[in-house]
Amino acid sequence: MKPRSSPHPSPGRQELTPAVQSLRALNSLASGVVVIAALYVGRGVLIPITLAVLLSFIVAPLVGLLRRFRFGQLPSVIVAVLFALSVLSAVGVLIGAQVAQLAEDLPQYQWTVEHKIRVVQEKTFGRADTLLASASNALKRFTPPPGDAHKKDNPAFANSGAPMPVEVHEPTPSPIELAQRYLSPVVSPLETAGIVLVVVIFILLERERLRDRMIRLFGSSDLHRTSTAISEAAGRLSHYFAMQLAINTGVGVFVAIGLAIIGMPGSLLFGVITALLRFVPYVGAWIAALMAMVMAAAVSPGWWMAAGTAGLFAVTEGISSQLIEPLLYGRGNGLSPLAVIVAAIFWSWLWGPVGLVLSTPLMLCVVTLGRHVERLEFLDVLFGDRPGLTPAENLYQRLLANDSLEALQQAGALLKECSLTAYYDDAVLAGLRIAHADVRRGVVPATQLRLVRSATHTIIADLEAVSDVTMITPDGERGQPVSVLCISGRGKLDDLLTAIAVQLLNKHGFEASHATYERFAAGRLNEARLASCPVVCVISFDAGEPLPYLRNLLQRLSEGRVPRESILGMTTEDEPASESSPFAVPGHAIPVVASFQQLLRACAQAAQMQGREQTQVQGQGQGQGQEAGNADPVRTGTDA
Repeated sequence: MKPRSSPHPSPGRQELTPAVQSLRALNSLASGVVVIAALYVGRGVLIPITLAVLLSFIVAPLVGLLRRFRFGQLPSVIVAVLFALSVLSAVGVLIGAQVAQLAEDLPQYQWTVEHKIRVVQEKTFGRADTLLASASNALKRFTPPPGDAHKKDNPAFANSGAPMPVEVHEPTPSPIELAQRYLSPVVSPLETAGIVLVVVIFILLERERLRDRMIRLFGSSDLHRTSTAISEAAGRLSHYFAMQLAINTGVGVFVAIGLAIIGMPGSLLFGVITALLRFVPYVGAWIAALMAMVMAAAVSPGWWMAAGTAGLFAVTEGISSQLIEPLLYGRGNGLSPLAVIVAAIFWSWLWGPVGLVLSTPLMLCVVTLGRHVERLEFLDVLFGDRPGLTPAENLYQRLLANDSLEALQQAGALLKECSLTAYYDDAVLAGLRIAHADVRRGVVPATQLRLVRSATHTIIADLEAVSDVTMITPDGERGQPVSVLCISGRGKLDDLLTAIAVQLLNKHGFEASHATYERFAAGRLNEARLASCPVVCVISFDAGEPLPYLRNLLQRLSEGRVPRESILGMTTEDEPASESSPFAVPGHAIPVVASFQQLLRACAQAAQMQGREQTQVQGQGQGQGQEAGNADPVRTGTDA
């Protein structure tokens, strides 16, 4: 689990003044308004082009497959387009045949529907109608008769006779007007389909050249970023369309089979309608279900067919949306659920029903663009499926609020995917780094710092019962655990790091204890306790650039111990320290680690060295002359 980069700007980054930032925000807002207006005004041209571009992503895998079989570019495109047209034509013929079949029995279905409506009205609204009739009769008793006398006195009514009938006759339409009236609804979709077909063919033929032109247009100065963005967008769209097409086809087939078993006529029609409407996010499947339920109610005299249809759609949609789609999509298509809803509302308002169908692919392109364009990063933050905060940032935010309960819930979720040591490194240690930086800047008041410390202690105590993956199991002399003394610095958060280190060392087979810096200050060096601990670790946030107090402590420890390699220093820099990055202590190089995993390995190596030296001393005293260290007392494993 690799933490994301810190949100704080790097030192080399030039800070913008508030006036420049406001000007940029105003410029971005104006650009957004202009783009939305252009999309609305030019929808007549942009919709066919957008449909062609998105359809090219569906046909492109078939073109690539044909080219692998030694087909040329032009034959591959023609065969792929003809195959797609054949499939669409077959679907259209199937829908037409099913509709014609249902139209023959339409009078019978109409009688069934009217009969059911009458039954419902009699059982549900009969009593209400009776009450309304009684109320109407009561009102008529108190209503005065129309003023006939007033009409007789009025000369306008006295001279008026019977009303004159008036008839309106339209002129006979010409043949051209008749053709326009009846062919216009048919010609307009065919015109759009022809434009889409031509554009799809040209996009497939010029795909590589169009890609190069897009790179030249949007980012020739940064070929890596632009190529990555285009490749990621194309890959995401192709994967989305392929998976969506496969899932919708499977759902349509299952619905058609289920409706045929139930006995509903036109089951193939509703299977195709379900497969097509599922491209509309969230509501498409339920619109198809409503249509099928109305048809079932019209076909069957009873209600069991409608109930069975509702159950079929509920089971099918539940399995497909909750089981199959997460399995095939993996971790998601890159969009959050809120993004899908917002995209459906926005694009349907902008382009109507076509925009509703295209909303998810278009939003997917926009979010992918936001991941690679710095000024559009807010789109990825708002609508992407990645968390808004890293685990470390989320933990620190919960620590500031003293919300240890939610922090523990986050820990439980992360511990399902990583070990306890990895969680402490990637979440807790990284979060405390942010806290340490804020403390050094003086932005964390004393009250809030106490909340952070209290919540962190609660988390550490609750994780005491959590087992860790066995990584290191050191054995001391005669099978006794190796003793490790962890000395915390005098920083405000150093004792938290030391408490975590002690907990992890004890879980991994060491016998660790905690001591504060004050117990080993000048003139108070506890030689007896140091002698009983083969390994000593100094843990502090100040270890990256040791302050004088820490440097003096390390010097005293190095002078009072033999061997010197048993002393470790733990730093908390973002980048792990290498083996050649020691503390600057005169005459002694102290190993430095930058994470708890490195600390465990370093303690095991120090214990191993101690064991070898003790074996050598015992061997020389007994005159056995055996080489020490043939048996490695340390067993290392793999951290999950």
